[in-house]
Amino acid sequence: MPEPTIEQVHAKHTDEWMAIPGVQGTAIGMSEGTPCILILSSVKASQLQGKIPSKVQGYPVVIQVTGTFRTLDQQ
Repeated sequence: MPEPTIEQVHAKHTDEWMAIPGVQGTAIGMSEGTPCILILSSVKASQLQGKIPSKVQGYPVVIQVTGTFRTLDQQ
């Protein structure tokens, strides 16, 4: 059986990660030239320790502190 793509792994776990307080979003990105899954967070990475793995199905997971996302006012 072929290994899942990073897109498949990302899609499989996004709902689970989005349910964790402090997680604002997820994305696919690059870390040191390697494809990775990004966790976009409004809290310090240390606060997500034990809740977000460092690797999923062979793909590295990187936490980026982005702050809270808000929509822009529409006028």
